[in-house]
Amino acid sequence: MDEQGEAPVDDLEPNSLLSRLRVIEDQPLESRAAALAQLHDRLQRRLEGGDALAPHG
Repeated sequence: MDEQGEAPVDDLEPNSLLSRLRVIEDQPLESRAAALAQLHDRLQRRLEGGDALAPHG
């Protein structure tokens, strides 16, 4: 995990993401909601960051 308590970017690769979702789905509802919200935020930051790095035109 990095200094912000997040796992490396590799955990957002398809196989790792599926494993992480399985772990989240096994959690109680409150924990699951928080974990899914955190995952959503990480995916959104990654997608938006990718837009900034893409060459234009």
